[in-house]
Amino acid sequence: MADIEIYAKRASEQEAEIKRLKLEIEKLKNGDFSVSENKAPEETEKLQLENQKLKYRIEHLLKSISDEQAKSKSYMTNLQECLVRIFCTAIHNAYPQLQNPPVAITPGKNGDYQCNSAMAMSGMLKAVGVKSAPRDVAQEIVKEIPTNDIIEKMDIAGPGFINIYIKRSFVAPLISDILTDGVKPPPVGIKKRICLDMSSPNIAKEMHVGHLRSTIIGEGLSRLLEFVGHKVSKINHLGDWGTQFGMLIAHLQDKFPNYLNESPPVKDLQAFYKESKKRFDEDADFKKRAYESVVKLQSKEPDFIKAWTMICDISKHEFNKIYARLSVKNLVPRGESFYQERMQSVVAELEEKGMLEEDEGRKVMFAPGAPIPLTIVKSDGGFTYDTSDMATIKHRLFEELGEWLIYVVDAGQGVHFDCLFACAKKAGYYDARNTRAEHVAFGVVLGEDKKKFKTRSGDTVRLADLLDEGIKRSREKLVERGRDKVLTAEEMKAAEEAIAYGCIKYADLSHNRVNDYVFSFDKMLDDKGNTAVYLLYAYTRIKSIARLANVSVKVLKTAAKTTPVVLEHEKEWKLAKCLARFPEVISKILDDLFLHSLCDFLYEIATTFTEFYDNCYCVEKDRQTGKIIKINTSRLLLCEATAAVMAKGFDILSIQPVHKM
Repeated sequence: MADIEIYAKRASEQEAEIKRLKLEIEKLKNGDFSVSENKAPEETEKLQLENQKLKYRIEHLLKSISDEQAKSKSYMTNLQECLVRIFCTAIHNAYPQLQNPPVAITPGKNGDYQCNSAMAMSGMLKAVGVKSAPRDVAQEIVKEIPTNDIIEKMDIAGPGFINIYIKRSFVAPLISDILTDGVKPPPVGIKKRICLDMSSPNIAKEMHVGHLRSTIIGEGLSRLLEFVGHKVSKINHLGDWGTQFGMLIAHLQDKFPNYLNESPPVKDLQAFYKESKKRFDEDADFKKRAYESVVKLQSKEPDFIKAWTMICDISKHEFNKIYARLSVKNLVPRGESFYQERMQSVVAELEEKGMLEEDEGRKVMFAPGAPIPLTIVKSDGGFTYDTSDMATIKHRLFEELGEWLIYVVDAGQGVHFDCLFACAKKAGYYDARNTRAEHVAFGVVLGEDKKKFKTRSGDTVRLADLLDEGIKRSREKLVERGRDKVLTAEEMKAAEEAIAYGCIKYADLSHNRVNDYVFSFDKMLDDKGNTAVYLLYAYTRIKSIARLANVSVKVLKTAAKTTPVVLEHEKEWKLAKCLARFPEVISKILDDLFLHSLCDFLYEIATTFTEFYDNCYCVEKDRQTGKIIKINTSRLLLCEATAAVMAKGFDILSIQPVHKM
């Protein structure tokens, strides 16, 4: 068994013991040890002593859990979570009579962190007949804080906010660990099998800007989930079935009659689609043949299956070019065609369970919590997207054995997914208490006129054209800065792509995904503010510090094993605290799946590093000769740790940094 599993098991056992001990404390006269008519002083003292022993054992077990986790190098210490456990102990010791009191620990405005539990607890105490002001509650909590290696001091502000100040001696080793062990994820408990639905373009149509967000957000989430240890299956739910394939096949047969023996040289499938659609709309005979082709395709006649496969393969080839440029890998293409037979069995199953109702010739399914019914069978007997999605969700749960289902689809489909999840639960496909199923919704991409992003002619923007324009703009930006004169052709190409694709991804991911955002190359290529360009330049500068001092990464990693990171200067301390928050940022995103939090964190690192670098010399040089006089190894270690955390953030966001720009 791997170390992490051993420690997780031990921690779980210890946490169970803590719960048992807390119940025992509750049983000891519900925390009331005052002398009463029914209890002798000796018995009261005995109960009080037993209570103290139990409290000590809880504190000891909490420390033991922390120690077990510290032994494992498989993940980084989540400082916020450590504080939650410490305050959980204190709160329960101070107020054992309260059921599930809140333990609210957040980054602080005055201290390093802040506990905001006192006000809510004061209200809970009032509800059980105990009057206690929030500030008094906070004081009682502080009194019960167990001895620990994390907290330097605490003070109480305002009506009862507890400011928490962290020991530098606790954070410094965390920075060293980043260099010796790498940037590791926070512990997440049981690893899950995740089915992540993303991108989902339609066959025979080119990918456009509308596919950008699903692809970029989906890739970022999959990288994040894989980083913390989950097993992710990225599913590309292609639109590869339907009546449109009848007209495409009929057009293929007319234009390339020898298609069965020679692969048709279709280079522009979008134009091919438009040609077939024009004929379908204007030519009655062609329209009839198109419908006949659909019937033969659905009957799986070999010649028609081969024509369909050719069209799908041409599309997939073009899609893969886009995915390669966006560094999207291991997408499983699984189109609507895959679920055709499964749809039939789902319909039969729902009918057998009596879950379908007749509605004007249709067969629909209602479910608690669903605002509208799903249309499972159309009045003509055909299936719908609702049918396909019910078959899809069942397949992912029962055949893929998915334990967490994620659909990265635009916000306009919100009602549909509410209905889908409600009907899937009603059908008995999953229990929301055990399986997480969610719609990761996102807004639309707008042009600078604040309207839906279109070309000047009003057409949808092709994704390939958008990426090409990004390369052109980034090259111009680099030339403007004179980088073409100092970078090799290979370095220039790497920088162009890093900036172009990085700025497009970051502009998307740095916004709250549920909101629409304005696509502007001018803004995203700005080297000031929260942009990919600013972050990439900051990263390149950080990496150059040790390089210009002739100190290699290998030497720094070796030094990290013996050289302590010194955090005496306030800017050193501020940067180290910022880096130490990486695990809690990751944990937050695992809860809400909002990647802009990681973007905000990377920007905070970059700006905090600038403050540090402006105030703390890392390499001291002779002003006249330029010769290196002194190297501050501790600060170089802090620089390298900063670069390592930024690099991991870039990797999760699928942004490729470069060492020279």
